[in-house]
Amino acid sequence: MRETFNEINITPLTDIFLVLLIIMMVIAPLLDKQGISLTVPENVEQSQIDKEPQILTVLVTQKDKYFINNEEVSPDMLGTVLSKEIKNYPDGLLIQADGDSTHGAVVRLMDKARYAGVKAISLDQI
Repeated sequence: MRETFNEINITPLTDIFLVLLIIMMVIAPLLDKQGISLTVPENVEQSQIDKEPQILTVLVTQKDKYFINNEEVSPDMLGTVLSKEIKNYPDGLLIQADGDSTHGAVVRLMDKARYAGVKAISLDQI
């Protein structure tokens, strides 16, 4: 007569957990490298603080329309207009996005601004 086996073998379960632990230990350091690298200015002169910043403001509406100097700009012409306008605004670009505008519209604007040569971009929600 055959005896019944009443114990559970947990060796395969332990092996799976150890493999998962090793995978997490390898992947965890790679997750810390995401994000934007920021540099903080160290020496700021008083004359730089006193002058009025020259920043180009672009408005993104809830219907993903772009406005530069209160004039609507089509998404196709956005890069061209930014390239022309940014020459008059050396301190960068301020994006004022409506709370209901899409993330894609803001990212498209940021990409076009980088291609136009903008070095500093700030975001503001209206």
